[in-house]
Amino acid sequence: MKIRVGVFFGGKSVEHEVSVITALQACRSLDTEKYEIVPIYITKNTEFYVGENIGKIEAYKNIPALLKESSRVIPVNVNGTVELLHYPMKKFGSNTAAVIDVALPAVHGTNVEDGALQGYLQTLGIPYAGCDVLSSAVGMDKYMMKCVFADNGIPVLPGTVVDIKRYTHEHDAVISLIESRTQYPVIVKPVNLGSSVGIRKAKDREALEDALDYAFTFAIKVLVENAITELKEINCSVLGDYEDAKASECEEPVANDEILSYQDKYVGGTKSQGGKSGMASLKRKIPADITPEQREEVRTLAVKAFKALGCSGVSRIDFMLDKATGKIYLNEINTIPGSLAFYLWEAAGVKYSELLDRMIDLAFKRERENKSISFSFDTNILENASFGGSKGSKGAKR
Repeated sequence: MKIRVGVFFGGKSVEHEVSVITALQACRSLDTEKYEIVPIYITKNTEFYVGENIGKIEAYKNIPALLKESSRVIPVNVNGTVELLHYPMKKFGSNTAAVIDVALPAVHGTNVEDGALQGYLQTLGIPYAGCDVLSSAVGMDKYMMKCVFADNGIPVLPGTVVDIKRYTHEHDAVISLIESRTQYPVIVKPVNLGSSVGIRKAKDREALEDALDYAFTFAIKVLVENAITELKEINCSVLGDYEDAKASECEEPVANDEILSYQDKYVGGTKSQGGKSGMASLKRKIPADITPEQREEVRTLAVKAFKALGCSGVSRIDFMLDKATGKIYLNEINTIPGSLAFYLWEAAGVKYSELLDRMIDLAFKRERENKSISFSFDTNILENASFGGSKGSKGAKR
């Protein structure tokens, strides 16, 4: 019997469209001899849809039309199995649109990749691939992940976090604080977004204020850190879990500007690739143009970071090499990387289908481990519990 895999994608995120590409790439690469694939599209209003064309990239040129011909569903745990039930319910006939055994989140950004979807799936009681709730949440917050990595001896650049309320009411004090902790040029970025959304470089105070104003349109907290002027970006993927994790080949993304932009990542491919290739369309050097010693350092730090955060499945860890000093810094982790970083694993001799197999195997492994843990505690605490009569605490004697 085939394993029924629900591939979740979309959601209320600025990286919504990128998620569609990542998910449908995965759907095309899953082994149909092993799996029954159920694409599950999450709209920007957080509604779930399934249907004949939900798994076809061409259908997303007209999403309203796609939704009209598809079925809105609600995932429900029915006797330990997750069924996707039609919503609204039908008066006659079966209300089950599909049944899934395991979930494969292929989502990016806030409200989905940040632990929100993972928590929902965990509450439903279904095994899911990738990072758990905690590692997903910490991995989405650029400042919190920086703190965890620094505590584990992983080199990171110091950063200053500013929230929008303080910036609005104490503008001059916030600018002065940033300038006391950093030196121009600086990088300004939303604390919880990916795909280079909202990021700008500032070379003076005026540019800093503009960059902060821009970043605050995407998030209520912003991170400011020193920019490396002679920068080489190096990325490496890690596959596994807390017990066993391995690093992929390293890549060197090629940007059209000082900062690797959303345009570079997702729209910079050839016409034949277009938007269908996601991160696979990015201009890159594989393997990266670095020394064998630097390659080994990046791969070692990548695995260390992955385990420090308690990650599972596949993640991509992005590094910064300061060409002036030769120092390597961890920039950030992507707990669900664009295109699931399959191109880095193909360069290491691992087929995309094998990568997906491993992710699903790890989902079931975590589920087996969780089932060995007791989540109940025998107690009679409710036996004599009372709020003071039928009127509750308000009517209790004092």
